[in-house]
Amino acid sequence: MTRLLSIVVSVVLLLSAPSAFGQRIKDLASVAGVRSNPLIGYGLVVGLDGSGDQTSQTPFTVQTFRNMLREFGIQMPPGVNPQLKNVAAVSIHAKLPAFAKPGQTIDITVSSLGNAKSLRGGTLLVTPLKGLDNNVYAIAQGNLVVGGFGAQGQDGSSITVNVPSVGRVPGGAMVERPAPGGFGDRPELVLNLHESDFTTARRLAERINLTFGGGVAAALDGRSVQVRAPSDANQKVSFLSVIENLEVTPGETAARVIINSRTGTIVMGENVQVLPAAITHGNLSVMISENMAVSQPNALAEGQTVVVPNTDIEITEESGRMFYFAPGAALSELVNAVNDVGAAPGDLMAILEALKQAGALRAEIVVI
Repeated sequence: MTRLLSIVVSVVLLLSAPSAFGQRIKDLASVAGVRSNPLIGYGLVVGLDGSGDQTSQTPFTVQTFRNMLREFGIQMPPGVNPQLKNVAAVSIHAKLPAFAKPGQTIDITVSSLGNAKSLRGGTLLVTPLKGLDNNVYAIAQGNLVVGGFGAQGQDGSSITVNVPSVGRVPGGAMVERPAPGGFGDRPELVLNLHESDFTTARRLAERINLTFGGGVAAALDGRSVQVRAPSDANQKVSFLSVIENLEVTPGETAARVIINSRTGTIVMGENVQVLPAAITHGNLSVMISENMAVSQPNALAEGQTVVVPNTDIEITEESGRMFYFAPGAALSELVNAVNDVGAAPGDLMAILEALKQAGALRAEIVVI
């Protein structure tokens, strides 16, 4: 381990030199167990300008208000239901960052649970924020910043911009308990790739072993790489600092075509290729028009005047154009060919689907 630490120190001096590799490991992977944790809480927002919950429809707001007064020694008479137009029941959620320590502050988001019209101008009362283990990790409180607003006239007309029933409190929660997880005393760490790829996992392990010596890193599968690290926390931080700044050339992504059926947007990766294929493209337009005519009988004829339809049907067929793809045609050739024939995005989608059905498209089609 002494040799490993000496290698760490020597590599730090070389990090400022230009590298021929691609992306930093910190951009490709994350350390297993080092993540944020969701927090949630329930509380009251007060000080609203008549835009709070309608307590006749939200009895939980009145119940929460009663419980709060009871904590301060105030007991409301039985059967008395206060009309709390300036109070709203809300949920609070936040993310507790990894390695967060007591005394630090985090941002919170406050959302109305009842029928409050707006939280603008409100103040969140002290609210505990709990994790999924039911432990309190932070205490929230503060004045809300609301991005939306609404206005209403006496005739009932109203206008709303954005969402006034959701607000934020920057630094509105103070951490009371350290975040769970972390390094611990494990002699081994696991780096999880953001995108599963066997080639990238192999190259990442090889890059670490090239820097620190063989046997330090081993690829477990297409997403995880296990790394042998120092047991001392200070050494482990220095060790990971070097690793996350090493650069690795990730493996090429799979050939894939992404089609957004709602907007007609098509995105094709650089590895998309077309096998030998011939494609024809043409448009058939059918126009039907209805003209109403009046049928008038002769003066001495026995008949009635009636209105009869007169239908005109016109069919226009544009000359179809055929284009041929040689073996291994690249993405640029496909795009140029489609642009030459003037195909629309919808036509391109049909062409790609036809190529896939014919087995001439070397790519996966994903429709979103």
